[in-house]
Amino acid sequence: MPTLYLLKTFSDSTFSLDVLIGEDDMTEHVDVVVAGGGPVGLMLAVELRLAGVAVTVLERRTDIDPTIKAGSLNSPTIQALYRRGMLPELEAARDENMRQFAAFAAQRSGGGGPAIPRFAGHFGGVMLDRDTIDQDDPVLVEQAHLGTLGLVSQQQFESMLERRARDLGVDVRRGVTLTGFHDTGDGVTVDTDSGTVTAGWLVGCDGGRSLVRKQAGFDFPGTAPEITAYQAMATLRGTEALEVGWHVTDTGVYAYGPHPGRILVAEFDGAPRDRTEPVTPAELQAAVRRVTGVDVGVDAITSATRFTDNARQATEYRKGRVLLAGDAAHVHSPFGGQGLNLGVGDAVNLGWKLAATVRGWAPDGLLDTYTAERHPVGEWVLDWTRAQIAIMRPDPHARAIRAVVADLASRGDGATYLATRISGVWQRYDLPGEHPLVGRSAPDLAFADGSRLADHLHDGRALLVDLRDDAGLRRSADGYADRLTVLTATADDTDLRALLVRPDGYVAWAATDAADTGPDKYLGLWLGAPVGD
Repeated sequence: MPTLYLLKTFSDSTFSLDVLIGEDDMTEHVDVVVAGGGPVGLMLAVELRLAGVAVTVLERRTDIDPTIKAGSLNSPTIQALYRRGMLPELEAARDENMRQFAAFAAQRSGGGGPAIPRFAGHFGGVMLDRDTIDQDDPVLVEQAHLGTLGLVSQQQFESMLERRARDLGVDVRRGVTLTGFHDTGDGVTVDTDSGTVTAGWLVGCDGGRSLVRKQAGFDFPGTAPEITAYQAMATLRGTEALEVGWHVTDTGVYAYGPHPGRILVAEFDGAPRDRTEPVTPAELQAAVRRVTGVDVGVDAITSATRFTDNARQATEYRKGRVLLAGDAAHVHSPFGGQGLNLGVGDAVNLGWKLAATVRGWAPDGLLDTYTAERHPVGEWVLDWTRAQIAIMRPDPHARAIRAVVADLASRGDGATYLATRISGVWQRYDLPGEHPLVGRSAPDLAFADGSRLADHLHDGRALLVDLRDDAGLRRSADGYADRLTVLTATADDTDLRALLVRPDGYVAWAATDAADTGPDKYLGLWLGAPVGD
């Protein structure tokens, strides 16, 4: 019997999706296929969908990966979610985690162990005391109103992103594996174990062993691994002698807490021999005992993973119609939780630029600025994690350097420097423009009507803020109504007259006095030609 087909068209005010369904095959066309439905892929999908792009996310896992991973979000990630209206969800996740932290502290105190210290992160296991950091540092003050919202697990983060993506109409397909693709020059044919999808673009967010990166032929140079490490949630006994927090020993490094049963150990004996087989209780128990010197028992494992410090970065993030983001573009050790946050930064930077390209208003070279802006940040993170590995090594030279770093971290200036780097508040892009705010994350101005700047970025559009009721300034935005919001407002505690904020929340232009050059040049640079030109 011949195969029967039905052509259906789904549409709304922003896009249409053609689906050809057969009895044993399915071919579709969408604007963008995202390979990988982890936090990076989902964040990218949210950004694309806000701009009206038809996007399909392919994820081989049927459920969110329960393996223990990142446990905190840095300032750029929190800002990105805040600007998209996700603050209540962050607060709920934070509150739940704080309850768990309090329970762990009570358990340790009742057993004679120490309470959890007030720390603000760590560098190579050297913990930073929050009370030592200069909270009046201008860079930190700028983010102070966001508080401790970074205490969110990767699973919580992924859950909220998936809910948001589905609410926006993103086509998230779990249990579907990408098997190959072909860049045709004007699009990409994507093969999966459930059929074929054709798309204008393919973005690989498929992790450190990315099939997209490998098949597209991206160069991926870097440094070889030297550690075998385990991170797990397990049922442990005999933990009374384990100290909470990070500690170095004669054989490696371990961290215990801040949840009951959470343990990390690292040994400097080369890369894991096998990263695919499940971690057994016996294997984890042996590693914990070797590193800690404590006869801890491991009765059961809730989740566990092996990892290493392989550090590599793609030399470019785009080849033709194929792009990379997250671990597909860069891998490194997870110490300090930089990887998840680095990948989210990639997604937020890429999303609006790819959407502008799909929708046809992107100025020449806009998509190339993705690599130009994000590659240096990724390069810094790789070196930051390499430096942490260097002071963790159990040799006399490394321990001598570690003592110097620990001494610096115990002092106000040193602790503040490390805190600003760990938090990510230092990040900026090298953008054209004279004002010191250009290239920085936009200040979260508090307006007289009670709103803040972030409240006006929920829709993912660029924002031109007029703080002096300047009709001439507003006229410069004529022709950009489809991609730019113009806000006339007043704000205290700022000498700014006007501000142009890109969709990703970074400042493209700013003015403080009437003699400043207007935004016309920068509107064209980032938002292309106005409608009618």
